Amino acid sequence: MAVKRPAKLRVILNPDDTRKLILLDGIPQTMEQLMDEVRKVCGLNGNLRLQYQDRDFGDALMNLTSTAELEDLATVKVIPITDDCSQGFNLTVFDDLVSTPLDDTVLLSTPSSSVSTRTQMWPREFPVPTFSYDTELQLEKGNAVYRSNMTRLTLSSKTKSDVLEKVAEEIFKYKAYPTDADFSDVAEALLKKHPCLSESGSYNGCYGWKQRLKTKMGNYRTQLKGIECSELLVNSLKSKAPEDALPAKKVKRPKRGEANHIPDIPTGETPDKLENERLSLLSEVKKRNNRAVIKDKMDKTFSLQRQEIVEKQSGMEELKGRWPALFTMDEINAEFTRITTVPLQPLFLASLDKHHSKLIEIIKNKGGVVREKTRNILKVLDQSLEVDLKRECLLKCLIVYLGEDVDKLIKEYLPDYHPLPRG
Repeated sequence: MAVKRPAKLRVILNPDDTRKLILLDGIPQTMEQLMDEVRKVCGLNGNLRLQYQDRDFGDALMNLTSTAELEDLATVKVIPITDDCSQGFNLTVFDDLVSTPLDDTVLLSTPSSSVSTRTQMWPREFPVPTFSYDTELQLEKGNAVYRSNMTRLTLSSKTKSDVLEKVAEEIFKYKAYPTDADFSDVAEALLKKHPCLSESGSYNGCYGWKQRLKTKMGNYRTQLKGIECSELLVNSLKSKAPEDALPAKKVKRPKRGEANHIPDIPTGETPDKLENERLSLLSEVKKRNNRAVIKDKMDKTFSLQRQEIVEKQSGMEELKGRWPALFTMDEINAEFTRITTVPLQPLFLASLDKHHSKLIEIIKNKGGVVREKTRNILKVLDQSLEVDLKRECLLKCLIVYLGEDVDKLIKEYLPDYHPLPRG
């Protein structure tokens, strides 16, 4: 009978908590047994998912479905699964990363309870809303006729108004100022769901709907501005300086990627209450191990802070004095999430991992000083299987490639850290 040999696993609970798991009877035969060991040693409860480093894919993290994939001294990562996100949370990444889902389960905090707070970016496929009962009934019958004999539906002014109003409301959930391409996406999605609405005189069947939606969104913004929607009120003539009091001058619109530009004050709060919270933050940032309290107060005062940055255009020194927590590492990540609805660090690491091979190839093909300075770093990279170390090497190579000083941009504080060789 074969003697079972003990095995050791490196268990990552979070970026600041990594533990050693010793399995006296070796790696368990089943996933259930392994998860029970992880729960017992790490003091965890509830459902969880495990990931491991797959050598076939450059040590990228993959979901672990069988303990046969593990060997002694392997690394596993624990992903808690909550009831609200039992299937994980896929993040949409900007530009060429839109098809790269992040494996980590990330819970996005909402900065306030205001209805103006957006919780997601512009969707890849625009969700056409459900219209009133009579409109839906007409569209259902119209679609059936269109599929039968290609006869288009003629809408009454009331039905057309209902369609435009509901779609405009849905657009505003994502953007107050959609682009021309956004309007094209919406019009195409509308006709894809309701083909009976296509127009005979249009080159693509939906150009007329696109123009109507643009006009409707302008009217809808005017309507919301009248009830003092903060994101739109900032562009009213009353809010501008006398010399800038023109409709098209100095319009403050969200930058690309921003979902929450200037959210309204949370329900139940007032400017005075939020100002008191800001003042209390000045003392809270001086306390140690106080990240949870700071994050809660920064979430609560997010609308006040955005008004100062966007509307009042406060300078950097003034912001540092009034919002010192905003310049800490934790709050830089949290602020990115509040504004864009996606977390900064997982987004960045996903991008880094996706382009790792191509970036290394570019760096290796570079000659001169860059090749000399990156030679030893690349040597460590080739010898390492650790994902974190490979990321570190790539970042240092990129810094050198861009002509920056590694020592000025990266500082290490871990007591057991062994720095990479320079040059």
